[in-house]
Amino acid sequence: MKKTFKKIAGLLLAMVMVFAMTATVFAEGENTETTYSITIKNESTGHIYEAYQILKGDLHEGTLSNIEWGSGVNDAGKAELGDAKANADSLKTSDDAAQFAKSVASYLTTSAASSSFIPKNEEENTEAKYVISGLAAGYYLIKDKDKSLENPNDSYTRYILKVVGNVEADPKSDVPSSDKKVKDINDTTGESTDWQDSADYDIGDNVPFRLTATLPNNVSYYDKYKLVFKDTQSKGLTYTGKATVKVNGVKVGQIDPVIENYAASDEDDIYAGGKTLTFTIDNVKADPYNAGDSAVITIEYNSTLNGQAVIGSAGNPNKMHIEYSNNPNDSNETGKTPDDTVIVFTYKTIVNKVDKDGKALPGAEFTLEKKVKDTSEAGYKWASIQTVKNTEGTIFTFAGLDDGDYRLTETETPKGYNTISPIEFTISADHDIISDNPALNTLTGTGESEITFTPNITNGSLESNIVNYKGTELPSTGGMGTRIFTVSGLVIMIGAALLLVTKKRMSIRK
Repeated sequence: MKKTFKKIAGLLLAMVMVFAMTATVFAEGENTETTYSITIKNESTGHIYEAYQILKGDLHEGTLSNIEWGSGVNDAGKAELGDAKANADSLKTSDDAAQFAKSVASYLTTSAASSSFIPKNEEENTEAKYVISGLAAGYYLIKDKDKSLENPNDSYTRYILKVVGNVEADPKSDVPSSDKKVKDINDTTGESTDWQDSADYDIGDNVPFRLTATLPNNVSYYDKYKLVFKDTQSKGLTYTGKATVKVNGVKVGQIDPVIENYAASDEDDIYAGGKTLTFTIDNVKADPYNAGDSAVITIEYNSTLNGQAVIGSAGNPNKMHIEYSNNPNDSNETGKTPDDTVIVFTYKTIVNKVDKDGKALPGAEFTLEKKVKDTSEAGYKWASIQTVKNTEGTIFTFAGLDDGDYRLTETETPKGYNTISPIEFTISADHDIISDNPALNTLTGTGESEITFTPNITNGSLESNIVNYKGTELPSTGGMGTRIFTVSGLVIMIGAALLLVTKKRMSIRK
C-alpha cells in the first residue's frame, strides 16, 4: 500500500513539473500573461517616465518575431511610417534607433505604464532607480512625461528605445554648470589675481569679469543647443562693452548683450537700480562656436566701478545664471542653473583736521595720491586721486579707494599753523576669494607715526586725526623791545668800565 502511494505521489509531482515547464514555454512563445519591467538608472528625483509600446510581437530569447505596430502608436503614425516589420528591420545601429525614436515620437498615443521611484537603500547597497513594470513584450519608447520636471536645474531624458524582456536603461540626461568670476588688480604692485569670487577697486577703475558655462555630456543628442547668459549687475557697475567669447580657451569672436533695467523685487533689493545683461547664443553647435559634449564656453568683459558704488562690507554684488536647452526631444524646453554671485568692494579714508589739543581746525585742503606701478626708472609714479577743500569744515573724505599705497599732502594750511609733511600710508583688506557669499573680513590702514587709523568694516572707512601745530612767535623789529635791549647793553658796558677802573686803583696803592 505504501509503495503504491509513493508511485502515485511521484507521478503527480512529475505531471506538475511538466505542466510548469509547458506553461513557461507557452508564456514566452505566445506572449500571454508574462509581463516585464524596465529599470531606469537615475538618482535624480522628480522624473515621471512613460513607456509607449511602439512594436509588439512574440518574444523568444530576446528576439521579437511576428512584429506589428504596438498600442503606443496612433493610426496616423502607422499610416505614415509604413510596415511595422520593415521599420524594425531597419534598426541596425544606435543611431538608427535614435532617429526612429524621434520619428515615431510625433505619433504617440496612450502610454502603457508610468514609472515608480525607488530610493537608494544603504543597507542593501542598491542605487536609486525608476521602475516601469507590467509591460507586455515589444519595443518600447521611454520618455519623460511632457512638462513634468519641476526642478529647473534638471534636464529631460533622451528618448530610449528598448526591447522588453526585463531590461535596464541608462538615461542620457545631463545639465550644464555655470559660474561668474572677477579678477583683482593691485595698482601699486601691478599684480593680478586669478579668477575669483571677490575683488576691490577704485571708483573709475575697469573691473574684469568672466561668465562660464560648462556644457553637459549629451549635447550631441540635441539638434541645436541654446545658451542664454543672464548677468545682473548692481547699480555701482556700468558695462563698458567688447565682450569676448571663448570655447575651450580659444577666442571665437565677440558678443553684444541686451541691456535692460533690473526689475527689483522690493525696495530693499540690493540690485535695485542695476542692469541685467543678456548674452544669447542660439546654437553652440553651429559656427563659430562648434561646441560639443562637455565643452567650456566663457564670456569675458569689463565694467566700470561708478560713482554710485556702495562703500563697505555690503559691496557691489553681481549675480548670473544660464538658461539652457534641457530636452533633446523638444528644442523649446529650457532649464536654469542656480545663481552664482561675486562682489566688488571699495573703501574710503576720512581725515579729521585738528589742533594739538584735538579741537577741530578749519581752513585746510588735502590732495590724495596713489602709488601706481609703471615702466619709469623709479618703477612707479604718484597718481592724483582726489583733492578735497573744506574751508569752513574740518572733515575730509576720500571715497571709492582700492587697496594699495597712498600719499596725503596738505595743499592748503590753516592760517597761523605749520604745513604738515606729506604722509604715506597703505590700505589693506582681506575678503573671501572663494565663497558662495563673499564677505569683507578685515580692513586696515598702516603708515607713518603721524597717522593712526580707526577701521570700520561695515561702512568701509579708515578714519584718522591729522594735527597741525602753530608756528613759532617772534618779536617785531624797533619799538620798545629794541630800546630795552639798547639800555640794557649800555648799563652792562658802564658797569664793566667802572669795575676795570676800580681794579687798576687798587693795584697802584699796593
